[in-house]
Amino acid sequence: MKRYGGIWAIVLGTLILVLSYLLDWVDYNWVQGIALLFIICGLVGHIILSRKAAE
Repeated sequence: MKRYGGIWAIVLGTLILVLSYLLDWVDYNWVQGIALLFIICGLVGHIILSRKAAE
């Protein structure tokens, strides 16, 4: 499960974006920023964990 930590962060960021759209929070930049931060950290984390697993 540890190997999928990056994927879970990407899914969480996407879920935040979808919920912010449904709840009409698109005008709040901090919500969008947190979602973007989760997605970027998830991508970087997934790449790092994938490289460690390949070695």
